[in-house]
Amino acid sequence: MEKYVVTFARGFGSGGKEIASILAKRLGIHCYENRILTLASQMSGLDEKLFQEVNEKVRNNGGFSNFLRGLPKTKTFIARNEKFVSDDKLFEYQSKIIRNLAEQESCVIVGKCADYILRDKQNVVSVYIEAPRAFCVERTMKHMGVTEEVAHATITQTDKYRANYYQYYTHGNYWTNPVNYDMTLNSEKVGINDCVKLIEQYLIIKGFITPDMIKNV
Repeated sequence: MEKYVVTFARGFGSGGKEIASILAKRLGIHCYENRILTLASQMSGLDEKLFQEVNEKVRNNGGFSNFLRGLPKTKTFIARNEKFVSDDKLFEYQSKIIRNLAEQESCVIVGKCADYILRDKQNVVSVYIEAPRAFCVERTMKHMGVTEEVAHATITQTDKYRANYYQYYTHGNYWTNPVNYDMTLNSEKVGINDCVKLIEQYLIIKGFITPDMIKNV
């Protein structure tokens, strides 16, 4: 079967990343996290020469995956206390990475305006995950170990960052516009695991996977 890509956009605390991760595991494909190159640049101070080196490696099997595995891990959130600042060169590079991934392998890509970057591809399913604020606050408090006040602030700042990021790089498009996506799911009403199952059924309908390709994990 042909290669396919599932892109995810999500409100902070909605469980979108968890849904993306579970989906990837059940389908046996890689899940590439949102803003990974921005995080890499900020955390490690990588310069353009190293990014260019990685750009060349991504054409080889395992190059990009090996690069990601070598990145430092963090539980902090990039947008919590900072404003969106554009970086056109980095976004251009990220866009090339995303296009290369879409050509090379079936995968899940979270964030990074991947739905927009791959909008002309026929092998892409784009998903937006959202949930009521109370649900997102509760999940944020649980997973980050923070107070309700900090959870509210984190959600507000992160979602604002994501909206500004999306609007800037899509030239005015709005991040939560349902027209941008194949599916928009409310993770509180549907449930995390059932969101995964719905997306799987849609992939079957589109002809990208067959039921026997889904693993019980």
